[in-house]
Amino acid sequence: MTREELMAVLEKKRMTEIIELIEDAENGELEELELVESLGLLMDQELNREVIQLLESLGVTIIYVSGDEEDFEDEDDEEDENDH
Repeated sequence: MTREELMAVLEKKRMTEIIELIEDAENGELEELELVESLGLLMDQELNREVIQLLESLGVTIIYVSGDEEDFEDEDDEEDENDH
């Protein structure tokens, strides 16, 4: 899928936040993106793969984190809040 085709699909589905991510990457304003690999960026797996490939081709480093790490960080934040 070309960039233009991908952007057209995203516009049709009104995925403005994803379009903004791509535009940020094109402008050099997005260097890294953390994703939970099991969730990805989009629910549509094909579209998810296409968007990630485009972002990587624009020089964005995709950093995959496990959902467990995110949960652990959230638990730490909750504990800190409860200490007060």
